[in-house]
Amino acid sequence: MSREFLNYSEVIVKNLLDKLLLSYSDICKCEKCKADMMALSLNYVKPRYVVSEKGQFYTKAQTEINHGEMVAITSSVLRAIEVVSANPRHD
Repeated sequence: MSREFLNYSEVIVKNLLDKLLLSYSDICKCEKCKADMMALSLNYVKPRYVVSEKGQFYTKAQTEINHGEMVAITSSVLRAIEVVSANPRHD
């Protein structure tokens, strides 16, 4: 069985993280810190697995329509930015 699974929450969080990081000029944005921010954010976000392009469109539309869900995702990304920028795992 060779199916390609995608957690669409990763796409949403990555796009939102990239957008929100533009507002921060005084924090580290190296790949390691961004990966930590992504991982921490995803720990607080409901996974949304899809296996088709149609599933991706449906999930994207459903998430964008649900304002409360987008607020929760944004909150988790902002929290991750704060935590990781205050405690980077590098010198």
